[in-house]
Amino acid sequence: MLSKIDFPKSRSYRSGSEYEPLKFYLDCLSNAKEFDLLLGYFSSTAINVLSLGFANFIFKGGKMRIIANHILSEKDKEAILTGLDDDIPTPFDLQDIGNIKKSLSEYGLHFFKCLAYLISCKRLEIRFVKPKSKGIAHYKDGLFKNGNESISFNGSCNFTAFGLLHNAESLNCHLSSDSESSRHKIQEDQNYFDNIFNGNASHLEYLTASDIQTAIKSEFGGTDIDELLIEERELIARKRDKICGNPKTKILVEELEQMLEKIMKEPRFPFPEKRDIQEDAYLSWINNDKKGIFAMATGSGKTVTALNCLLEQYHENGFYKAIVVVPTQALALQWESEVKAFNFQELISTHTDKNWKQVLTRYSTRSIFNEKKNLIVITTYATFNRKDIQSFIKSTKGIESFIYIADEAHNIGSPTTLRNIPDKILSRIGLSATPERIYDDAGSKKLYDFFNSQPPYYTYRYTMKQAIDGKILCKYDYYPIFVELTILELSEYKKITNKLRKFIDSKTGQYKKEAEMLLLQRKRVIHKAENKKRAISHLLDNLEKNEMLNYTFVFVPEGFEPDYAESDSHEIEDEDMHIMDSYAEMFRKRKYKYHKFIGGLSDSQQILKSFEEGHIDVLLAMKCLDEGVDIPRTEHAIFCSSTGNPRQFVQRRGRVLRKSEGKEKAKIWDLIVVPPIIEGEASSVERNMFISEVKRVVNFAALAENQIDILYGELKSTCEYLDIDLFKMLEEENNQYN
Repeated sequence: MLSKIDFPKSRSYRSGSEYEPLKFYLDCLSNAKEFDLLLGYFSSTAINVLSLGFANFIFKGGKMRIIANHILSEKDKEAILTGLDDDIPTPFDLQDIGNIKKSLSEYGLHFFKCLAYLISCKRLEIRFVKPKSKGIAHYKDGLFKNGNESISFNGSCNFTAFGLLHNAESLNCHLSSDSESSRHKIQEDQNYFDNIFNGNASHLEYLTASDIQTAIKSEFGGTDIDELLIEERELIARKRDKICGNPKTKILVEELEQMLEKIMKEPRFPFPEKRDIQEDAYLSWINNDKKGIFAMATGSGKTVTALNCLLEQYHENGFYKAIVVVPTQALALQWESEVKAFNFQELISTHTDKNWKQVLTRYSTRSIFNEKKNLIVITTYATFNRKDIQSFIKSTKGIESFIYIADEAHNIGSPTTLRNIPDKILSRIGLSATPERIYDDAGSKKLYDFFNSQPPYYTYRYTMKQAIDGKILCKYDYYPIFVELTILELSEYKKITNKLRKFIDSKTGQYKKEAEMLLLQRKRVIHKAENKKRAISHLLDNLEKNEMLNYTFVFVPEGFEPDYAESDSHEIEDEDMHIMDSYAEMFRKRKYKYHKFIGGLSDSQQILKSFEEGHIDVLLAMKCLDEGVDIPRTEHAIFCSSTGNPRQFVQRRGRVLRKSEGKEKAKIWDLIVVPPIIEGEASSVERNMFISEVKRVVNFAALAENQIDILYGELKSTCEYLDIDLFKMLEEENNQYN
């Protein structure tokens, strides 16, 4: 805040006095969000001299506008032309204040790269002018702003290292907080600056970057030019002595250095600006007594949204404490990366820190004396359910002030996790694109009660349609491919169906809970349908005529869905591996570079990196990509595992639709086994079972770019044969997005 600055009563700064002009710039830069400079000569050496203030200014999102004459140093000209080039210079992390400080302080290659980047992203804008009459622009005015607070100033020094450190100079300023006349003067100065900057000054000629002249001794002379010709490195090497010669300025510099060191350790939002998603979700969570389910589309930023809630609570309370629970070890690694991006320092992961048990024990002991000590624990549901974490929750003083973040929160509803649900933790966030638990109403209810969030009106909801319309996810085309069971598969399907008949609920027409294992066995028949391979082979042959697949994921048919409450890593069974091998063979024959991706911690990150860089064309995955792993470079996907469970197909689609550079649209091929029509009392049940498959196709079709082709193709004929009202289902699907 500009109002915090200790201004001299006279509002005048003079070299050799208690209030140096250098102090004015350092103070204002550290407390302003906007900086307008109307200059004669400009040299980036001034930015270097004021590097501590500028690092803080840039880190806090500050933007600077400069009007200067066209005489620059060779290095500044090169940096400006680089920044104005269509090719954006090497990006600098403007959220990393340590890197900003280092780059601006060293005055070398990184300094000018940083300068060019600030220009390229319009954090620093420069207009070059000269009078239409003879002479050069020689202004020495400017304004600092922060919200409703404003300061305008007029001084004698040029904005160069020489002017700030070497000359005897003076500066006068006007504060908006002083008087009506001061506010009038500031507005007058602002109007004058804006008029010139916007290209409306009739007395000036506006020059392009190519019109810049560099200050070369043989062409220019005079005292002013000495400021540009002086050996920058020699002067800047002496800047600390010059700055520290004044006691007040020395104290200010020391305070700035301490403040920057503190900022380097401060948690922060990792991107330049928050989306409305983060702001709206946090407000909804606060209004729901800091409890809630965020039902957000896969790929829309659930992790960032949850961590923003933790960040906001840190700003409010002065400490951060959280336990993050995830299904898999791979997802734990991903969360660890995201937490570090927020610059949270006190982090312990049960899968990367070998001494995590000792760390938690020490924390519990110290919590007796300090309940506000920072800590973020990342663990899996399986580890969370075991003795060490449960003991930590029971023994830690102040555990109620932690935030419990459950990723893929539907996993909480499993019996094992429900027995260990952390009721003592009062602030809770559940994240899931699909919170509902299929075939488990009791588990779903306990999940909703724990988070105080009921469907369909969850605490915060952000649909896939919103994510696509908001350009957070990319658009896609969807191609359902219908396949039939073989004679042997049909026989097995009928056999299981006959066993299932005694488990039909006469009132609802649905299967009872006791039928769950048989239903899974019958689903496996569909998963492993032999004709899927023929369909894939036919698809690949047709694609070869027009295009080769790259950046492609193939979701291979798998067996039972893992129970993450018991284990956070699941071995692929021999039978499933044999299925994966048979699919891989189809791609090998067609000369694709492929890899079988089965998860795990050892090489998963390297495999995904190779895929992203194009060294692998096709990844064949089983189970491991359903729970949150990011693969944004994917452009094509083949779903070989038909499922009526929305969790799987919604999450898998989200994997494919993540945005990536060079990716405009995704394509999805989906293999759907049409169940046989079985005569007798179970026929209505079989029809209802296929309705769940049609719902999946309709769910995809509702948001697909090629919707018309899908609805009037083979799907329409099959639905008419089974007396399924396809377009009524589409209307119901669209209604959920309203």
